[in-house]
Amino acid sequence: MPINRNLTSEQILLRESVRKFAEEVIKPKALEYDEKEEFSYEITNQMAEMGFLGAFLPEEYGGSGLDYLSYIIVVEELARIDGSQAATVAAHNSLGIGPIYNFGSQEQKEKYLPQLAAGKLWGFGLTEQEAGSDAGNTQTRAYEDFNDWIINGSKIFITNASTDITLGSTILTVSGQQHDGRKEFTSIIVENGTPGYETREMSGKMMWRASNTSELYLHDCRVPITNTLGKKGDGFKQMLATLDKGRLSIAAMGLGLAQGAFELALKYAKERKTFGRAISTYQANAFKLADIEMGLELARNYLYDVCRMLDNGEKITKEGAIAKLYCSELAHTAANHCVQILGGYGLMKEYGAEKYYRNQKLLEIGEGTSEIQRLVISRMIGCYD
Repeated sequence: MPINRNLTSEQILLRESVRKFAEEVIKPKALEYDEKEEFSYEITNQMAEMGFLGAFLPEEYGGSGLDYLSYIIVVEELARIDGSQAATVAAHNSLGIGPIYNFGSQEQKEKYLPQLAAGKLWGFGLTEQEAGSDAGNTQTRAYEDFNDWIINGSKIFITNASTDITLGSTILTVSGQQHDGRKEFTSIIVENGTPGYETREMSGKMMWRASNTSELYLHDCRVPITNTLGKKGDGFKQMLATLDKGRLSIAAMGLGLAQGAFELALKYAKERKTFGRAISTYQANAFKLADIEMGLELARNYLYDVCRMLDNGEKITKEGAIAKLYCSELAHTAANHCVQILGGYGLMKEYGAEKYYRNQKLLEIGEGTSEIQRLVISRMIGCYD
């Protein structure tokens, strides 16, 4: 199958096992959890047992030891069925585990990573009301008081941060001023239950309704200096490096969603008949399906190649932005065509097309909007030299 082109036998087997899990475990309950806007501890626990929550962590920390491409295949296959469960896995690995594994001390790694691979969750506190695309406008402040940090501020739209199994979050703070007058940023680990730290679940979402999204509030929150992630002042560099990799997981979610929407639309178009013939034979529909298939081939080949670049230690800032931008906008097109081909049924929840349509929108917003991706790409090719 083209979907498995240039993959190893292990990666093909992984795809088959994740697809089977998504079809048999997630799909029967996805609509119910979406309707109730309910986070599923049962499914999350099962995903932990499958090794999804520590996908690329080495076995020494309890992880599955997958390369990044294999991890991306996991996210892709989950998103083909349900964006909420894919979001739980993607945010946990890329934004939760990633910074601790890449920048944490040995003590921090040993303390947190085995628990996070086994089923506990972790958040990445970056976004604020006035600091989304403009992360440099972060207002959350931290100052040193003897051997502690004192943190004040708030975060919003943070995935996985307020469940009953969340251990804590990595919080980006302004910790001072650099010699040139610019803000100094430091990432600090804050565990749930710390005095002065409050997490609140957000509801009323259009998309990913069965994933956990939170607001975080820090009021004179005191944590040890040893909770500093990496070095004081390295927070902004850590954030940029984390987003470079995280964009690949959003790209995988877009690719998986587009694949699911395509399969649903094609199946319906071949079964639905008007004027004595399947609607797939009408050029208006056939061309829509052809365009999605073309997009899937291009998106999958490019995303997988970028993952291989990352696995080889190459820098992927531009390529990650391209993959995220292309795959998220492909998801938009695929979901839109899917609803159009299903017609009236595309608007009904039980048919699934409308959930693809809702879920795709965040992919053009989260971890850098489409506009920001174009800005990153244009900067990387020298437009502003």
